[in-house]
Amino acid sequence: MTDYIQEQEMEIEALEAILMDDFKEIHSGESGLNTSKRCFQIKVTPVDDEADEVTTAPVQLALIFSHQERYPDEPPLLNLNSLRGIQGEHLRILKEKLQQEASENLGMAMIYTLVTSAKEWLSEQYCQDTSIEDAEAEEAAKDDVIVPHGEPVTVETFLAWREMFEAELALERAKLMPEAALSAPKEKRLTGRQWFESGRHAVKGAAPATEGSDEEDVEDIDFDDDDFEDDEDDMLEHYLAEKTDSSSHSSKRETN
Repeated sequence: MTDYIQEQEMEIEALEAILMDDFKEIHSGESGLNTSKRCFQIKVTPVDDEADEVTTAPVQLALIFSHQERYPDEPPLLNLNSLRGIQGEHLRILKEKLQQEASENLGMAMIYTLVTSAKEWLSEQYCQDTSIEDAEAEEAAKDDVIVPHGEPVTVETFLAWREMFEAELALERAKLMPEAALSAPKEKRLTGRQWFESGRHAVKGAAPATEGSDEEDVEDIDFDDDDFEDDEDDMLEHYLAEKTDSSSHSSKRETN
């Protein structure tokens, strides 16, 4: 003859060791079961199938059970309460499901099997939508990420760009100066800044282009004092050297 009491005690000890704080004994009067025997409550929460961890779904179930005299050869008494967020209709459906599984597992300790089944059912009912929303939010966050293009700006690259930009400004300024200013001896030559500040650049100019002319309008260039550095004479000399070489080549071609 099977020792039902010993088998029931062994199952309770195993459940305490596995479930720990989620497992506790309660008074039969608060169990909702029609029995005077010992009653127990297990907190059941949906789990992530992969990580096997408690999810953030705002639902929690109290699975209440009591062993009948000939358990596990007869099913346990079961009751379900919502601790957080579970609909009454879902409690009824899940209870019927667990009672059916208990009938199919007669002859063996089954409480942990029923707890696992309840976890999986809650996950299907309350966590699938959350998982889909999380996946969609993650995809949307990926779409919002702006991938930088081009070379990153550093202090070194900015200074190099600034030096080139100022050199181009000095060259453009030299191109706008009259030939007399460019050919003057260095000691008498006005710097680009002095020439512009003297207002002489306003004297130099061409007749306005008539309608239909092929000549393009030259856009005025505004220069600030900060645009010019102390090395502007070197820029001007470089331009003059290029201009002298160009003139020499032209003379040689005419001689030939």
